[in-house]
Amino acid sequence: MILLGFSDDVLNLRWRHKLILPTVASLPLLMVYLVNFGSTTIIVPKILHAYVGTDLNLGFLYYIYMGMLAVFCTNAINIYAGINGIEAGQSLIIGLSVMMFNIIELNGASPDAHRFSLYFIMPFCAVTAGLLYHNWYPSQVFVGDTFCYFAGMTFAVVAILGHFSKTMLLFFIPQIFNFLYSCPQLFGLVHCPRHRLPKFNPKTGKLGMSYAQFKTKDLNFLGRLSLNIFRLFGMLHVEQHIGEDKAYMQINNLTIINLLLKFIGPTREPVLTTYLLILQVFCSGLAFLIRYKIAGIFYDIVV
Repeated sequence: MILLGFSDDVLNLRWRHKLILPTVASLPLLMVYLVNFGSTTIIVPKILHAYVGTDLNLGFLYYIYMGMLAVFCTNAINIYAGINGIEAGQSLIIGLSVMMFNIIELNGASPDAHRFSLYFIMPFCAVTAGLLYHNWYPSQVFVGDTFCYFAGMTFAVVAILGHFSKTMLLFFIPQIFNFLYSCPQLFGLVHCPRHRLPKFNPKTGKLGMSYAQFKTKDLNFLGRLSLNIFRLFGMLHVEQHIGEDKAYMQINNLTIINLLLKFIGPTREPVLTTYLLILQVFCSGLAFLIRYKIAGIFYDIVV
């Protein structure tokens, strides 16, 4: 994954390569899981007990799910990036959350699995803390895609081999939201520029929203539908009938960073990073609440 990240930094890989290569890279991980564990049974929510029983063996579908988890974790960090400190900061918070979860679960049903996870996540957090120190604004170190893919695959490894993939996804709430918000651009429903970073204003020293501009007639049905949904919830800045022939429209790039800038206005980079990391911490707290309080409502056994 480090090689893939380096290749992306140097060669600017296309999105299809960013999906295929992590899938291939996850195969050794899945083989380790197959040889050492091999369990493909999941606990079923209470409301489905009458239909499928208390548990369900997914068989090969479970390995597809784990492969998709590895692809998501690596790319989720990568697309939620672009300002000093955000990549290392979010990774550190997720890592510390995982570490806390592992420590709590040492007295649970699978202490060995969580001890194994700790062996990976503790040095990862230590290295990431040092990286964050040098990557904070004004950054002295550029993390690039190399660190993003490394961090994402580290989380995928501990989640899969530590048997807590669903809990790991809870720690990725901001990343999941950012992915869903970005989907229209990522899947070509709306024009997606090569870089969607916030725009720096040298006069004020602040970051503002960046924009994507395209012809209105080029939007297909799904593109229009997604933009209308975002506008309905106040999640989109739109300028229509622009350009010399009034045939273009302009929207903010669909990332959580630009969305926050839409609500708070132009902001200095370290302040913006701080707000986003506070959001990450809040979502980690929400993840623990769901895992230890709310999950018991839907499941007889919470593992």
